[in-house]
Amino acid sequence: MKTYTYTEKKDTRSGFGAGLAELGRTNPNVVALCADLIGSLKMNQFIDENPERFFQIGIAEANMMGIAAGLTIGGKIPFTGTFANFSTGRVYDQIRQSIAYSNKNVKICASHAGLTLGEDGATHQILEDIGLMKMLPGMVVINTCDYNQTKAATIAIADYDGPVYLRFGRPTVPVFMPEDQVFEIGKAIQLQEGSDVTIVATGHLVWEALEAAKVLHEKGISAEVINIHTIKPLDDKAILDSVAKTGCIVTAEEHNFLGGLGESVARVLALNNPTPQEFVATNDTFGESGTPAQLMDKYGLNSTAIIDKALKVIARK
Repeated sequence: MKTYTYTEKKDTRSGFGAGLAELGRTNPNVVALCADLIGSLKMNQFIDENPERFFQIGIAEANMMGIAAGLTIGGKIPFTGTFANFSTGRVYDQIRQSIAYSNKNVKICASHAGLTLGEDGATHQILEDIGLMKMLPGMVVINTCDYNQTKAATIAIADYDGPVYLRFGRPTVPVFMPEDQVFEIGKAIQLQEGSDVTIVATGHLVWEALEAAKVLHEKGISAEVINIHTIKPLDDKAILDSVAKTGCIVTAEEHNFLGGLGESVARVLALNNPTPQEFVATNDTFGESGTPAQLMDKYGLNSTAIIDKALKVIARK
């Protein structure tokens, strides 16, 4: 069994900041916009090095999306930055009409996603954003798992021509993906090979899936773990190849089970190879205030929940 370890924890939003700063040095067409959350989005280094390529829009997120769409007409590659709630729910009309409908080359970069925003509570947490964004025709949806992958994804999406939603978070999490990785949109990463159950996870739940696989291994269960960093376009082949071996699957995400990764996987299975599936996700609910760890435990978004669902789905084979 392959094991993964880490020597440090970092927040994924800092990976975005590092990737944006690197783009500032290598791609003169990249510009950045922010809705009064420079520090929270870790955009300071880009701004210090490229002040003429940064636009502080203030607390006017809808205006930010419109400006970003306009900048693409002149050949710029705009990266917008604010919380995931304000990047999607607050500005959905502007994204749909000004960005997605005309296939504008805007990169919508969304921090503080999911329950792990923590103490700010349900009004600032969002558990519906993946569903909102994947429903937009032509929108790429990416949800990264650690600092290194977020940095790599930030750099990679600048080369993609079209709208992208990049989702990342606030808490510090283990850094376990390679620093020198090449990020490929739409290509899942097999982290652990197994034969008894497939676990596909995205975002903060990828590390929890690896931890779950260790415990399952001790129980004599071989779990295949796949990192689904791109929810749209989904790597159908990786999923189907895996369940052809294991015969069952668990999906894990920090999102409502309605509209998220799990439903996308269920569609693939229903169309190609109906397979027992269990979901680790929030159960059609809003969040609440609490520390990230407390909330992940209360809402069943951790390795313990993945283990329970793995045992349940294996029994259904």
